[in-house]
Amino acid sequence: MVCVLILAVAAGAVAVVLVLRLWIVFRSQNVTPRESLSLLVVAGSGGHTTEILRLLGSLSSAYSPRHYVIADTDKMSANKINSFELDRADRDPNTMDSKYCIHRIPRSREVQQSWLSSVLTTLRSTWLSFPLVHHVKPDLVLCNGPGTCIPICVSALLLGILGIKKVIIVYVESICRVETLSLSGKILIHLSDYFIVQWPTLKEKYPKSVYLGRIV
Repeated sequence: MVCVLILAVAAGAVAVVLVLRLWIVFRSQNVTPRESLSLLVVAGSGGHTTEILRLLGSLSSAYSPRHYVIADTDKMSANKINSFELDRADRDPNTMDSKYCIHRIPRSREVQQSWLSSVLTTLRSTWLSFPLVHHVKPDLVLCNGPGTCIPICVSALLLGILGIKKVIIVYVESICRVETLSLSGKILIHLSDYFIVQWPTLKEKYPKSVYLGRIV
């Protein structure tokens, strides 16, 4: 009985510490001005990569170095990213010295994969993503909906919970989402620092979101 009581008290203490830590992480909104910001971008196959690269095209070269994360089964995104970076360097010689790197992680969920098995593959992907995020320690994570962004954003949040580094998470919902959020959006609206939607109907449904009009 005493052992059970001790375990209950210990579990309660751990829960209190985690809740307090989460509160500190989510309440911390102060951003120190920097000459450059390390950026981690999550790219998904197909339209997700196209949209995120359009968004990156409007950002200054101060967002450097840029770390791109793609799924290990994604065959096209790496080519799109390399082409984007080369075109950017051609247009603006000042970006010639900017650095970027492409990282691969296991995909969280394949098309038509069952929800039960998706939980397991997402947990595996998160387990393998945390060392990458810990190594990069980005100032900002930018994503727009591919399943790959869930493990990355959870890992970024863990850096703050563990007191390693506060990482700003910015989620931009796809332009295709007019009335309902994507599955990733429904999860990350609770975890992101800034949740951006591109349609006023979504802003009405989700007051926490930020509506900036069409940005991609």
